[in-house]
Amino acid sequence: MTLKRQLLVASLLMLFIPWAGLQFVLELDDALRQQAGEQLRMQAKRLAETAGDALIGQSPVTSDEPAIYVDTLNRSLNLDGYPDDWPGYEEGAANEEGPISAPASDDGKTSQPALTWQAASDGRHLYLLIRISNRQPVLYDPGNPDAAHDRLLLWLKPPSDSVDVAAKQQSWRIRTTAPGTFYAVNGGDGDPGEASQRPDYRVTGSWQSTRSGWQLELQMPAPPPGSRLGFGARWTEQGEQVGVSTATEPLPMLVRPNQALERQLEPRLNPGQRVRVLEPAGWVRAQQQVGAEQIRPEFDQLSPLEVTEQISLNALRALIRFYQPEPAQAPGAGHKITPEMQPSEGLVRHSDGSTWLLTSEPVFGGRTLMLEQSLDQLLTLSGSALGSVIARSTLIIVGLTLVLLGYASWLSWRITRLQRAVSASVDDDGRIIGNLPPAKANDELGQLQRHFSQMVDRLHGYNRYLESFSRRLSHELKTPVAVVRSSLENLSHSESEAERSQYLRRASDATDRLRQILNGMSEAARLEQSFDHADKEPFDLAEVASQATAAYQGVDPSHRIQYVGPEQGLPMTGSPELIVQLLDKLVDNARDFTPEGGLIQVALASQPDGLCLTVFNEGSALPDNAGTDIFDPFVSLRDGHEEGHLGQGLLIVRLIAEFHGAKVDADNATEGGVDGVRFRLTLSPNG
Repeated sequence: MTLKRQLLVASLLMLFIPWAGLQFVLELDDALRQQAGEQLRMQAKRLAETAGDALIGQSPVTSDEPAIYVDTLNRSLNLDGYPDDWPGYEEGAANEEGPISAPASDDGKTSQPALTWQAASDGRHLYLLIRISNRQPVLYDPGNPDAAHDRLLLWLKPPSDSVDVAAKQQSWRIRTTAPGTFYAVNGGDGDPGEASQRPDYRVTGSWQSTRSGWQLELQMPAPPPGSRLGFGARWTEQGEQVGVSTATEPLPMLVRPNQALERQLEPRLNPGQRVRVLEPAGWVRAQQQVGAEQIRPEFDQLSPLEVTEQISLNALRALIRFYQPEPAQAPGAGHKITPEMQPSEGLVRHSDGSTWLLTSEPVFGGRTLMLEQSLDQLLTLSGSALGSVIARSTLIIVGLTLVLLGYASWLSWRITRLQRAVSASVDDDGRIIGNLPPAKANDELGQLQRHFSQMVDRLHGYNRYLESFSRRLSHELKTPVAVVRSSLENLSHSESEAERSQYLRRASDATDRLRQILNGMSEAARLEQSFDHADKEPFDLAEVASQATAAYQGVDPSHRIQYVGPEQGLPMTGSPELIVQLLDKLVDNARDFTPEGGLIQVALASQPDGLCLTVFNEGSALPDNAGTDIFDPFVSLRDGHEEGHLGQGLLIVRLIAEFHGAKVDADNATEGGVDGVRFRLTLSPNG
C-alpha cells in the first residue's frame, strides 16, 4: 500500500467523531424544529384572537380599494423639499404600488409624467412627500393668475361617522411662484368665492425642482382614523387641463399602523420572534419583534476551552443550515406583503440571509397574522448538546492522536535513514564513494530510495565522463600547443624570410586545429539547447536526401557519392535542417574512412515500420569491440594521425535521431561487392 493511502486510511478514522456528533445534533435540531413549529402554530392562534379583538370596528382594506400607507415617525421632519430625512426612502421608489403615469402621447417618443409619493405621521401631523417626474414645472405668475401653471390639488374626506359635517369635503390648491416654502390655498380648481383664495397656514411645506421634474414636502394636521386622502398634479396643455393623480372615486384610504395592537402583541412574543398583521390587500397593519436572547461573552474573558466551544458552535450552526430543508423565499420587508404569494408555514429565508420558522393564521375581517421564529434562537438551545459531544469525543481524539503521532514518528525514522544513506554515498568533494542499499518497501519512500540509487549511479557515470573528457582534451590539445610553442621558439632563431614564413604557417595550422577542437566541444551542447526551440514541420524526406547527396558529390569529386531511392514522395514530420545536419555528419565521417575514388552511398526506402535511411561507405570495417560505443561522446576510431577530432560527430547524429524518435546503429556490410560500414536510421513518418 502506498504512503498516500496509508495516511488516508489513518485520517479517515478521525471522521467518525464529527460524523457521530453531526448525526446527534441533526436529530436534535429536527426534533426541536418540529416541536417549535407546533408551539408556534398554537401561539399564532392566540395572537390571531388578540388581533381580531383589537381590530373589531375597523374596516378591512381589500385589494380592490385604493390606499395610501402612512408610516410611523419617531421624530419631526425638516420641511425643505428633499427626501434625505425620510425613513426608508429610495429615489424613484417611494410609492408602494408603483408610479401613476399620464396617458402616453401619440408619437410615443417622450417619457410621460409620473406621480410617486410617501406618507408618514408623528401622531400630530401628516407628512407627504410627492414627486412629479418627466415634467418641468411652469410656476405661478401672480401678475397673470389666469396663465397656465403647475399646481397640486389635495382632497381630504373624513370618515362617514365624523360629527363635523362641514369637514366632510375639504380640498386645497398648492402653487408657488418660486421654489421654497409655500402655504396651501383653500379650494380646488373651479371653486368660486373669495374663500377659495384664502391661504390655509395649517397646510405648509416646501417646493423644489429636480432634474426630471419637481417635488414638494408638505405638513398638515393628522386626519382622523378612517379618513381618505387623494392628490393630483394639474397643468395645461393645448388649452386642456391634464395631469396625474391618485384614485379619486373613491379617494385612497389612509392606512396606518395600529400602535395599540402592537403594544398588545409585544409582551406575548418570545425572544427571537416576529409577528405581522396584514390587511386583505397586504398592507402591514401591525408588526412587532423581540430580539433573541444571545449573551455574547467578551473574548478576553474566555478560556481556551470556551473559545474552542464557541468556534465549534459556529461551525455546527453552518452545518445544520447546510443539512436543513431548503427554505422558501420570505415575505418582503416593505409595508405591503401579498399573503397569497407567501408560504403559509415552514422554513423561510429573508433577504439578509437569516432563516426563520414561519406560520400564519387568519384574523377576523379577512386579515392574516404571520408569526416567525428565528432559527438562531433554536440553535442556541441545541448548542448545549455540543459540550456533551466534545466530552464524549475527547478520549477518542486523544487515542487517535497518539496513533497518528506514532505513525508520523515511524515515517520520520525512515526518512532520516534515507537521508543518512544518501549523505554516506557522496564525499565532501562531490565524488561518489558508494551505492545506496536496496529498498524493500513499495510505498513512496521506497520508490524515492530507488530513484536516489539510480541518481547516484548516473552521477557516477557522469564523473567517469568528466574524467574521460579531461584526458581526451589534454591529449588532443597537447600536440597543437607543442607545435605553436616550437614554431614560436624557432621563429626567434630563424635567419631567412622563408624560415619565418614556414614557422608562422605551422603555428597558424596548429591554431586552426585548436579552434576545431574547441568548436567540437561546444557543438553537441549547442545542438541539445537548440532542440528546445526547434519546431517540427511536414517535409519530403526523399527530396531532402536526394538534394543533399547531390550537393555532397558536387563538393567532393574525389569520392563516388550516390543516392539510391525515390526523388520525392516520402513525407514525414520533423526538422529538415536537423536531418541535413545528420547527413552532413554521416557523410563527413564516411569520407574520412573511404579511400580516394571509393563509394559512399545514401539510400532511402519505405518499410512497414517506417522510413529507413542508410549511409554506406567503402573502407575499413568496424572493430569487433566497437558496438554502439561509437555514438558516445569522446569516442573516435581514427588512427591518430588526424588531429582535432573529439569523437563528437556521431554523438550529434545520435542526438538528432533521438529528437525524431528514432535510433541509429552501425554494422559492417557489403554493397555491390564492396566491403564497408553501413549506418542505419529508421524514422517514423509522424516524427
